[in-house]
Amino acid sequence: MFQNIKVEIRDYVATITIDREEVRNALNKDTLNELNIAFNDLEANPDLRIIVITGAGERAFVAGADIKELNHRTMLENLMPGMQALYRKIEQSSKVTIAIINGNALGGGCELAIACDLRIAANHAKIGLPELNLAIIPGAGGTQRLTRMIGKGRALEMILTGKLIDGSEAMRIGLVTQAVDSDKLEEAAEELINSILSKGTLAVKLAKMVINKGQDVDLDTALLLEKMAQTIAFGSEEKQEGMHAFLEKRKPSYHKG
Repeated sequence: MFQNIKVEIRDYVATITIDREEVRNALNKDTLNELNIAFNDLEANPDLRIIVITGAGERAFVAGADIKELNHRTMLENLMPGMQALYRKIEQSSKVTIAIINGNALGGGCELAIACDLRIAANHAKIGLPELNLAIIPGAGGTQRLTRMIGKGRALEMILTGKLIDGSEAMRIGLVTQAVDSDKLEEAAEELINSILSKGTLAVKLAKMVINKGQDVDLDTALLLEKMAQTIAFGSEEKQEGMHAFLEKRKPSYHKG
């Protein structure tokens, strides 16, 4: 079905692999279109809880947008939804999204990773937004998400200088949640996935929703959102199971889908 990506579903987890290793998984129009189609299908799947995004090989997660295509893009074409809209869709997904940064995540690749909820990086991976080297700016959410994630000062330094950082430095400044050696990447991802799957399905969705929506409103509104979400959680069967399991000193048994 797809030429530039691979989609694998196992239990409650879907993995999207961007498979253009010969060009370091650069994102051209066809690849972005396939990503959009795949993501729409996975979002509509009620059994899935987690969507993992990674790149083929070890050299690159995504090396960025296809520069050959960008070279021919006109000014007004940048007003089209494009990559920015796709990444917003990923950010607002009802599923937990995890970027496994197996190699370099540059430009649009970095922006894809920071649109996900969680990020695990290989220590050797280079991460950054070097768009200013081409006399353009990050245009798929990078100027906004990176600033919110690591602070204005560090974001300005990375964007204005085009500075690239490795996985361990990215973890130190909060850009990724974990950084491990390449041979430990799969193990770290599995541990993270299993930890999330062990939690109540509704509680995970509510927590993600409140965090995402709450960061862009005033504190009183955000606290109200939290209160409403907690009220919904307290009415769920999963809450009853979680409380009973704790009191009975056993692991809770939640419906995973």
